[in-house]
Amino acid sequence: MSGDLHESLRDNVRILGDSLGRTIADDLGKGFVDRIETIRGLAKSGRQGDVQSSRELIEYLRKLPDRDLLPVTRAFNQFLNLANIAEQHYRARFRRVEDYKPGSQPVLSELLERARHAGHAPRKLVESLANMRVELVLTAHPTEVIRRTLIQKYDAIDECLTVIESSLDYPERASRARGRLEELISQAWHTDEIRHERPTPVDEAKWGFAVIENSLWQAVPAFHRDLDSLLLESAGERLPLDAAPIVFASWMGGDRDGNPNVTSRVTREVLLLGRWMAADLYLRDLEQLKAELSMWKCNSALRAEVGNVAEPYRELLKRLLQRVEATRDWAKAQLDGRSYEGGPVIENSDQLYAPLLTCYRSLCDVGLDTIANGALLDTLRRVAVFGVTLTKLDIRQEASRHAMVMEELTQALELGHYRDWSEEQRQAFLLAELESRRPLIPRRWECSAETREVLDTFLVIASEQSEALGTYIISMAAQPSDVLTVALLMKEVGGTVSLPIAPLFETLDDLNRAGDVIDRLLALPGYRTLAGERQEVMIGYSDSAKDAGQLAAAWAQYRAQERLVEVCRHHGVDLTLFHGRGGAVGRGGGPAYAAILSQPPGSVNGSLRVTEQGEMIRFKFGQPDIALRSMEIYACAVLEATLLPPPAPEPRWREEMDRLAEIAHAAYVGVVREDADFVPYFRAVTPEGVLGHLPLGSRPTKRRQDGGVETLRAIPWIFAWTQIRLMLPAWLGSGEAFSARMEEEGGLEVLREMRDRWPFFGTYLDMLEMLLAKADVGIASYYEQRLVDEPALKELGTELRRRFTQLQSVVLTILDQPQLLEQTPLIRQAIEVRNPYIDPLHGLQAELLQRNRDADGAISGELSRALMVTMAGIAAGLRNTG
Repeated sequence: MSGDLHESLRDNVRILGDSLGRTIADDLGKGFVDRIETIRGLAKSGRQGDVQSSRELIEYLRKLPDRDLLPVTRAFNQFLNLANIAEQHYRARFRRVEDYKPGSQPVLSELLERARHAGHAPRKLVESLANMRVELVLTAHPTEVIRRTLIQKYDAIDECLTVIESSLDYPERASRARGRLEELISQAWHTDEIRHERPTPVDEAKWGFAVIENSLWQAVPAFHRDLDSLLLESAGERLPLDAAPIVFASWMGGDRDGNPNVTSRVTREVLLLGRWMAADLYLRDLEQLKAELSMWKCNSALRAEVGNVAEPYRELLKRLLQRVEATRDWAKAQLDGRSYEGGPVIENSDQLYAPLLTCYRSLCDVGLDTIANGALLDTLRRVAVFGVTLTKLDIRQEASRHAMVMEELTQALELGHYRDWSEEQRQAFLLAELESRRPLIPRRWECSAETREVLDTFLVIASEQSEALGTYIISMAAQPSDVLTVALLMKEVGGTVSLPIAPLFETLDDLNRAGDVIDRLLALPGYRTLAGERQEVMIGYSDSAKDAGQLAAAWAQYRAQERLVEVCRHHGVDLTLFHGRGGAVGRGGGPAYAAILSQPPGSVNGSLRVTEQGEMIRFKFGQPDIALRSMEIYACAVLEATLLPPPAPEPRWREEMDRLAEIAHAAYVGVVREDADFVPYFRAVTPEGVLGHLPLGSRPTKRRQDGGVETLRAIPWIFAWTQIRLMLPAWLGSGEAFSARMEEEGGLEVLREMRDRWPFFGTYLDMLEMLLAKADVGIASYYEQRLVDEPALKELGTELRRRFTQLQSVVLTILDQPQLLEQTPLIRQAIEVRNPYIDPLHGLQAELLQRNRDADGAISGELSRALMVTMAGIAAGLRNTG
């Protein structure tokens, strides 16, 4: 990468940092800024190897008076957020969304050319893109630590940077932008960065809709325009008008797995909010079109519809505007609990799409193609992607909740105890009831509140247009009966709406059995009649890694996908795999392009669903330019995996992975499950105990509040280890596996061969390398020094750091590199720039945790807030934290 690009990033970091310094000086005085600079200078010297500076930093932080702890944490937190803005701006400006390896930046035009050289006809390229179905599922997992009000200010700061860079010849314009920049940074400094209340599921859904309104609404038509240009150049035709290679779904307001705050009422409210927001956004589009389409020439079809009027397009759009406005009023009345007495509303996408298509065809028929393919085409593209609900809302519920309904029901009907039946008995009963025409559920059945809530969710499904809803996901699915139960409840309560049902396989055992479960399910004639020719299966990354360790889980996920592809091919069923990835490496995170191309051949066959979680939504889709590039990456990766799939692994590589996974799994379980000191160490050294007080998301941090670490959700599990920079869940066990193989003859050679020739293994190593670079055993050691007293626990900490150091050495040997991230200088530079600002937050967090424990969790409100700010700042500095 050229120095000029680095210079652009450095300049913006300096501009933002200087402005923040002036803001803080105005508020707290220059003496306080000098104190911040002293802390930063000591941290920077410590990072350059000055041990004395590191000691002085800790002593300086420990001697800070209580009144300074909050403003100091806030200063470093704000700088890290501003550094993120500068980096995000750089990535948008230079189209660098994924800085992975040189040459790995996917460009769709180059891929189309490669596909043509590989023998794919131009028509095949158009068909592949037109039939592509990539669904990006926005989820509200609690890793987005920044408040919405601050995100809006940060977006405005980014806009100021754009104006400043583009105003070299207009000094007055640049000066105004700098003034606005100072104002916005001052606003951010004087805004509380920590929410006082945990967001509700409805709040989370509003945040998701805001991403669509502020970014994706502009990015989607731009993405399609780029596709059209490429296809016109390479194939001589546009993408079909109704094609939507990339669409968006959501879990916000539909994911009730372990979240008692998501109820049927919440789901209903979120669906109405989507209708209201969609109508509001389309009204803006239609007003613009009505103003612009003033021409009089039209075809006979439009003339027949509107009559002999002077401005036929405006007449049709005026009618459509009235109906969309009525839709917005109807949705608002429903949300307010009022009756609606207005005109007819838009019920489905076709009612919005058809009038626009009539205008489009008329313009083309009378030779006004340039006008047709302008703003009108943009709106048609938006309707194809967003429909009239903005996203399809998925519903997720745990299998045990459905089984509980069946247990209560079979008891009420005096049929026995469903929970005691064998799998064969359950299947026979469920299939018979699916074929039966009589209702199963009594009309006035008095069931438990928990069962009533499950049934009420299916009533919401029954009351909606099918296009408003996505997939019904069953978490902790283990048997075909889990899928049949949902199908039966949907039939009994859900009326005519029948959603795709996706079992979610999460644990190591479930992944290993996933193929057999789906094989048995698809072999049931009654189910095939119901499901048709398509099956969706969700692969869980978070819980499988927490259950088995990252390496064993990654291999189990790969093998499960291979088996599922084979099973569905055997049954003649189209498979869509739904990847439940998170932002962190320990939850399947990492660059999307590499991740998709590392999947088994045939597993990405023109279709893909993947979760976009927490802060990654903002990083990938929060700004139109970044969102545009992110969509191009997904389209590019899925097209390549479909037309130019990766090679299947060699049989001997499989044997290698089987053995590596076995060793890694044993090492991971030996520590996490079998070492009696591990859970006490985890609780002592990490901020896990106070994470529940950080109001990040609507979901509780534990599945059960009475359990131990095994009940902790994968997200706070990862988050807690990330806060102390040990990142343990993503690497524990890998070092033992690689070391054992490298001690044997030819071991290093075969590992390097797999790295170079097998995308799955190469990508795994790349993710491990990035994680090792972000980790810091010195910082983890300091947390232990400050927070852990028992010698046995300290001994375990020493052993864990030894394992980490061993793994780092082994990975560098396999990669044949002297240092980590040698091939990805931007990521390395981003970490190096942030470290002097993150290090003080670690020191302060450890100090505040100890003070909190000394006070039995009763430190002052200001110190408690400072502790929360350290968590937010560390998360912002490390970015993909959950």
